[in-house]
Amino acid sequence: MASGNAGDPADDERWLVIDGRRWRRTDPALPSDVAERLRSHLGRARAAVRSAKRSDDPAVLAAVRHRVGVAKAGLGERGPRWWDDTVPARVERARAALDDLDRLAPPVDGGRAARADDDADVNT
Repeated sequence: MASGNAGDPADDERWLVIDGRRWRRTDPALPSDVAERLRSHLGRARAAVRSAKRSDDPAVLAAVRHRVGVAKAGLGERGPRWWDDTVPARVERARAALDDLDRLAPPVDGGRAARADDDADVNT
């Protein structure tokens, strides 16, 4: 859908302003399960960035930053402006990002991502 057409989202639906800086919002048309899984990948990738910064390995840092970028693009927060595409194209782009992220950082235990408290030695 082209910007400026009837039914297009208003600027406040497209952008979030924090401390005077404008950030693109997540695509509201994404199915909730897809958006939730992308946000899970994003959170895990951001945590991996923090760990990679401590490791001083530029290749590892680049790889996990790539995961952050893929997740944000899947959510519509980076890359092509989501409001310029049709909903099916946006959902397909999100699903493709999810496939890439599942390949880069596979979920475990029936699709659920591993958590630190899954370790048997934690909280015992």
